[in-house]
Amino acid sequence: MNPTDSTTAVQLGTPDGPLDDPFRGSGRRRRGLALAVFGVLAGASVVVTVLASRRGAAPIPASHQHEAAGGDTARSVTLTAKEAGRIGVTYATVTEGPLDQSVRAVALVSYDERRVRAMTTRLEGFVERLYADYTGRYIRAGEPLLALYAPMAVATQQELILARRLEHDVAQGTQEAQASARASVEAARERLRLWDVPQETIDQVERTGEVQRTVTLRAPYGGYLIEKAVLLGQRVMPGDPLYKVADLSRVWLEGEIFERDLPALHVGGEVTATFQALPGSDRRGRITYIYPTLNPETRTARVRVELANPDLALKPGMYGTLRFSGPVAKGLSVPRSAVVVTGRRNLVFQRGADGRFVPREVVVGLTADDRVQILRGVAAGDTVVASATFLIDAESNLGSQLGGMGNMPGMDVTAPKPQTPRR
Repeated sequence: MNPTDSTTAVQLGTPDGPLDDPFRGSGRRRRGLALAVFGVLAGASVVVTVLASRRGAAPIPASHQHEAAGGDTARSVTLTAKEAGRIGVTYATVTEGPLDQSVRAVALVSYDERRVRAMTTRLEGFVERLYADYTGRYIRAGEPLLALYAPMAVATQQELILARRLEHDVAQGTQEAQASARASVEAARERLRLWDVPQETIDQVERTGEVQRTVTLRAPYGGYLIEKAVLLGQRVMPGDPLYKVADLSRVWLEGEIFERDLPALHVGGEVTATFQALPGSDRRGRITYIYPTLNPETRTARVRVELANPDLALKPGMYGTLRFSGPVAKGLSVPRSAVVVTGRRNLVFQRGADGRFVPREVVVGLTADDRVQILRGVAAGDTVVASATFLIDAESNLGSQLGGMGNMPGMDVTAPKPQTPRR
C-alpha cells in the first residue's frame, strides 16, 4: 500500500471526515440541516410561500369554498395592515335583516308535449301524391296531407257499390231481404270510416257509383310540421308515423336547479323569464312541475315552466334565464366569499382588535346570490374577512402544522440567534 492510500484511509476514519454522522456536528449545523429538511417538505406539501416578513407569501388564486388541509386544527393568524393589504384582504360586517333568496337558472324552450301529435294511417298502401311536402310549414285542421292508393279501400268501395245496388233491387222484396241489404251497405260504410276514409269520399262513391282510386288523408288537427317521415311513392303500413305536428301557442321552459336551491321552489310559484334573443321582453309564468329525480352528475333537478306564446316569438331550442323569488328569511348574514367550506365544517375569520384573525365555526342556512345566512357562530356587528379567506385559512393551517412539526425529534425549526461578529 502506498502512502497515498494510507493517508486516505486515515482521513475517512477521522471524526471530521466526509462520512461522519451529520447530526454529531455542532448545534448550528444540526439546526441548519433541520431547516433544510423542513423546507423540502413544506415546498412539496404547501403551494403557498411564506408571507412577507413571516412565513407567508404570494396568494394563490382559488375559490374560498375549498377543502383546507387540517381544517379542524386552524389557528388564529396575525397580520399587519400592510401584509393584509398586500394579499387583498377586505372586511365585511355581520348584518342582521331580511335575506331575499333569489334563484337563477339557465333554461331551454321546448315543445309542450301535450300539444305534439303524430299523424298515421290505418290503411296499407302507396303514396301517390304529397300535399304536406316539407317540414316547418303550418298545417290547418282538415287540410289534405297525402293521396294514398290502398287496395283494401278500393275493394271495400266496390262492396259498398254492390250493396247499394242490391238494396235498390230488393226495395220491393221481403223485409228480410231489405234488412240484409241495408246491413251490407252499413257494414261497408263503417269499414271505410274505421280506416279514416273521409265521409265526403264515401258519399261520393255512393252518389256516383264509381270507385275512388286514392284516398285523401286529411289533418285531424292543426300545428307546425316538425317531422315528415313519408316520401312520394313510399309504401306505408298501418300505424307508421307519417307526420308530427306541434302547437306552439304554448311552450315549456325547462331549467336545471341546484339541489341546495330546491327548498325555495314550489309548484305554482311565479317565475320571470328573460331571453337574449328578445331583449326587454320579459315573460311571466308559473312553475308547473318539479321533476322527482336528481341528476347524479350535475346535482341538479329539472323544473318546468309553462309560458304563453301567442306571437310565436319563443322557439323550441331557444335559451332563456329563469328567475325565481324564494322565501325571505330574517337573521344574520355575511358575504358568500367570507365562508370557508372545509368539508367538515364552515369557518369565518373574525377580525380582532389586535390585528389577529380568529377562525370561528359557523352554521349556515339559506344562500342568496351574494350572501349566506348564519344561524350560529358569530354575532351582529362582528367584522369578518370577506376576501382572501382561502389564503388566511392556508396560513392558519400552516401555522398548525409548523407547531406540530417543531416538536418532532431533529426538527428544531427555531431560527438561530444572531451571533456577535468577531472583532
